[in-house]
Amino acid sequence: MKIAVGSDMKTHLAETVVEELKKRGHELTVFGALVAMPAPWTKVAIEVAEKVAAGQFDQAVLFCWTGTGISLAANKVKGI
Repeated sequence: MKIAVGSDMKTHLAETVVEELKKRGHELTVFGALVAMPAPWTKVAIEVAEKVAAGQFDQAVLFCWTGTGISLAANKVKGI
């Protein structure tokens, strides 16, 4: 399965989930702070959600402090 993983901050939890998904054989692409410096959760959410809605990924996993903001922003994208 092609999965996008995005986070506004590089955290142990996000890195652990990425490693576990890789172990399970999923094809991953990471976004936001997982590949660069910390990024606003709104930017990460919209970027990842647009790619899922366009069919570039089957699913996404998004991380922010509580998960509330990033999930609200992602769900505003048409097709999500």
